[in-house]
This record gives sequence, structure tokens and C-alpha cells, in this order.
Amino acid sequence: MKTIVWKIDPAIEHAPQIKAAAELLKGNETVAFPTETVYGLGANATNDQAVQKIFAAKGRPSDNPLIVHIAKVQQLEDLVEEVPEHARKLMEAFWPGPLTIILKKKGRLSDSATAGLDSVGIRMPDHPIALALIAAADLPIAAPSANLSGKPSPTTAGHVANDLTGRISGIVDGGETGVGLESTVVDCTRAVPVILRPGGVTREELMAVVGEVREDVALHNPEEAPKAPGMKYTHYAPDAPFILMDGSVRFIQAAIDQSKSEGKKTGVLTTEENKDAYTADTVISCGSRKDLATVAAGIYDALRTFDESGTDVIYGEVFPYEGIGDAIMNRLMKAAGHHLMKE
Repeated sequence: MKTIVWKIDPAIEHAPQIKAAAELLKGNETVAFPTETVYGLGANATNDQAVQKIFAAKGRPSDNPLIVHIAKVQQLEDLVEEVPEHARKLMEAFWPGPLTIILKKKGRLSDSATAGLDSVGIRMPDHPIALALIAAADLPIAAPSANLSGKPSPTTAGHVANDLTGRISGIVDGGETGVGLESTVVDCTRAVPVILRPGGVTREELMAVVGEVREDVALHNPEEAPKAPGMKYTHYAPDAPFILMDGSVRFIQAAIDQSKSEGKKTGVLTTEENKDAYTADTVISCGSRKDLATVAAGIYDALRTFDESGTDVIYGEVFPYEGIGDAIMNRLMKAAGHHLMKE
């Protein structure tokens, strides 16, 4: 399959390339495009055949539901049974933006997109290219992250091309994404909203709008049955074993030294504050501890860079479970397969 790449400046509205990409989506083909979180791999959410092309391209298990993207709130009428009051308040506060809201679905959506569930996760991305593309296609667009299943999510078109060239019909290159981590997923089918996946909108921000917000028990217990996209399978993992280290620089360096003595090529995922403190073959900073938003934006690119370095084992620092740190640790724990060593 030939993969067409269109380079578009996000500042240019109504770029002609958008129409070409939208025609592919209308023809039930797959197109990757930027959002404010990561690059998504889009297809017509109302067509089973189109949606199945997403699963095939990514190598994604078909029991892992997809998030549906819309460009205007009016599209909800055809997709969901009702919008409860707390869901409406969250939409008004955070759409467009990195918040996915789970609602009871209507029959128009492909069963493949929702993995046979009676609910669907929907969001409105906060990116001019994504919104223009969805509007031009005039379709709800199912779109998980545009990477091979299990690999770190793509924050540049280059990441997408590395994983999916020859497997999808098109890539809309709109430069680097912003938030760098996937959207927060909130189940609004219940009386009290429940976070199924932390992301770009924090629990504190949600509570400021609707009051009580709970976290799903599966977030901190991998044995529990998952209820949201991205909760069931190992995700975001680099090629080499990745171990999270909850302790001092000295503790982490001791682990690095042990691996070096075994002849292994070592890597450490750290921050600007500590990047000069380690002796390892590859030291990569993913951002600053003083601004965890920079860490969120840098994690996936850092994990992909380790793949290019031929590292045998990677050690990673941990972050506080507060604000965006909750989402950062969710992704890092998944990348490490929940392999955490404490001092």
C-alpha cells in the first residue's frame, strides 16, 4: 500500500490537502492526523470495514475499543442516546480538548469501533487540522494513536511514518503535538463520573467543574478488568526492558552499574535536573521536574529514542501522582509492564 504524506501548516485554515485526506476517509480508508495529544489513526466510525483497517494496520486486538472524534457537538445526536448533565458541563468546560467522555451509544456507530460495548468514548480534539479534517469528511472518526500496537505513541509525523508507512493510506503532517499524552477518559454513564484513564485534563480540573469524580479501581490494580481504551494491554513500551526506579540517584546508579558489569548497554530516563548525575551509555531527559507538562510532552519521544540507541536495559525515574503526574505515571507503569523497584 502506498502511504501519501501531506505536510500542512496548522496556521493555514482550509488547506487543500485537508480535502484530499478527507476524501480518503469518506472512501473508508485510514489516515493519520495530528491532535493536541498524540497523532491519531482515523477511519469512518460508522463503517465496520473502515474500522477494521485500523486494527489491521496497528496490529491492535479487536476487543480494545476506539475513541470516536467529532468536530461539533451537534454530531452527538446521531451517536449517543443521551448526554447527562455532568457530561454536558464537562463538554462545555473542556471541549475542544484532551477529554474523552463515555456515553451510551446509538446504533449508527460500527460495532467494531466500540468492541461490541453498549457505550462509546467521544472527544472533540483541540487541533485546527484535526477539526478541519473531521469537518471536511463530515463523519465521526474513530482514531486510536497512530502507532503499532504496544509501541510508544507518536507525537510527530515521523513517528507515524516509522511505524505505519505501507500499512495506511495517508499521513497528515502538522508538526509536533502539544500535550504529548492521550486524553483523559471519563465514564459519564454513571451517576458519579469515573476516570478510566488519566490524561491531559487532571482529576482536580474535573472536580472543579462537576464536584465528585472517582477513579476506576483498575487504574492502580492491573488485575482488574479494564473498561477503557488502552487499559488492557501493555502499551508505550520501548524495545528494551524498562524498569521504573523509586529512589535516589545513588540507588538508580547502582542498578545501572550492576547491568554494566553484566556487559549490558544501559539507558536512563531522567529529567533536566538529574541528567548530568548518571553514568550510563544513553541518558535521556524527558523534561523538567519543575514543569511536569514538559515531561508529559517528552516521554514518548524519549522512549522511541532509546530504541534507536540499541540499549539493552532502561531505568526510569518516577514522578508524583498528582496533577498531570498521575497520567505520566500511568503511561510509565504500562511501559514498564508494572516493573517497579523501590529503594
